[in-house]
Amino acid sequence: QVQLVESGGGLVQAGGSLRLSCKVSGRSMSVYNMGWFRRAPGKERESVAAMNSSGGSTYYADSVKDRFTISRDNAKNTLYLQMNSLKPEDTAVYYCAAKSLFQKDYVYWGQGTQVTISS
Repeated sequence: QVQLVESGGGLVQAGGSLRLSCKVSGRSMSVYNMGWFRRAPGKERESVAAMNSSGGSTYYADSVKDRFTISRDNAKNTLYLQMNSLKPEDTAVYYCAAKSLFQKDYVYWGQGTQVTISS
């Protein structure tokens, strides 16, 4: 069974930085396209960033472009999200997710990590 565990969330002031990690276990992460999502209070879950299995293709939501960077270390089975210039509106629970090359939707999800940005 594939399991994803996020870490690295916390409380920081606006303008600060955080790095989220997502440790994958149960299978090599190299076969999965990976993504970061977030859900803010009272809002729907939204896609933040994504990266294909090889790391050669990335996607960023407009709201985080030039501030967030997604990366992966397949040898460590870990996905990262470097978040810089954080804003109060980035406050949310952040989730990582995985899907195989043949799956349309993300099927494996972590439990989430809380990110709170104070103004």
